[in-house]
Amino acid sequence: MLLSDLPTPQVLIDHTRAMNNIARVQALATAAGVRLRPHAKTHKSPIVARWQIDAGAVGIACAKVGEAEVFVNAGVTDIRLPYPVNPSNASRLIPLMDRSAISIIVDHLDVVRGWSDAMRRAGRTLDVLIKVDVGFHRCGIDPNADPLAFIQAVAALPGVRLRGLLSHAGHSYHAASEDELRTIARQEAETLAGLRARAARSGIALDEISVGATPTLRFSAGQSGVTELRPGNYVYFDRTQVALGAASLDDCALTVLATVVAKHEGRIILDCGSKTLTNDLARGITPATGYGAVLAGDKDDLDYAREIDETLTIERLSEEHATVRVTGETRLKPGDRVRVVPNHSCVVSNLVDVVRLVDGDRVIDTLPVAARGRIQ
Repeated sequence: MLLSDLPTPQVLIDHTRAMNNIARVQALATAAGVRLRPHAKTHKSPIVARWQIDAGAVGIACAKVGEAEVFVNAGVTDIRLPYPVNPSNASRLIPLMDRSAISIIVDHLDVVRGWSDAMRRAGRTLDVLIKVDVGFHRCGIDPNADPLAFIQAVAALPGVRLRGLLSHAGHSYHAASEDELRTIARQEAETLAGLRARAARSGIALDEISVGATPTLRFSAGQSGVTELRPGNYVYFDRTQVALGAASLDDCALTVLATVVAKHEGRIILDCGSKTLTNDLARGITPATGYGAVLAGDKDDLDYAREIDETLTIERLSEEHATVRVTGETRLKPGDRVRVVPNHSCVVSNLVDVVRLVDGDRVIDTLPVAARGRIQ
């Protein structure tokens, strides 16, 4: 099947680009002597997860129990949930432990005690890591408060086994320079290493220091003490990662194939609205206006240097319409097709039931987005 045979809009995954991204990041982790545990919330596909594991990843990370259920059923045997899973989910999580090595994060004593009670009743032991707030101020214990007391309390509870510390430098998405990204990665690692050293002096050995964010990935890999990397977006990349310097436009494996459905003075309309591209705006060191970047040219071979059509700005999204402002003239007319690099690929893949795996202008497979909508 050819791309021209597909109805639009369609979410496309360039097979070679995705495999190159997987190989490059695995090589980065391997060279640094750390484990790679990709976050599957980006692709939500057991097939893509298998590509990552076959390349050397130790397992995957999942956002919710529902995601983990899909991947366990697909045969993934090592899953970490870097999310504050409530003990009310014990009846769903415990059966997964029979088929996969499951670990979660904790950052509140009431939650840890709840898991301790649930595991003692079940006669099981659950691996946990303590989430540390390294600057994003979302989840995690405050490393400047009394973190050692929390570490000691968790380590003393039955039914849970404290494995280490975990963080997510989400504030890196708002970095204004590459130097700031480098500083964030360094400070994150130093914060976790300092807590690990304090715990060791109190007699508590913490084996793991797990960090995860694609913008800081290239700097985190070389930080002392880090044992695990958990990037997610790297498998596809997107316009935000390009704006942050984490990828080039040519690295972006996920694009949206769209059709021009209307043309008027100063604007064209595409059939990929918010139900395809999402309303997320791009963040980054370099400006990236609008709701995605329309690629120039009419082909997309790997030897084709991708370029953004700077005359086109996706300035507004309705549910089914993308309103594109035209600066100057455009050759595009109703019926023509374009490729759009979205601002945030993770959300885009969660909006569709399937993605099309492509090689040049050929559709080589259709991949179900099996964990789509598994938000519980």
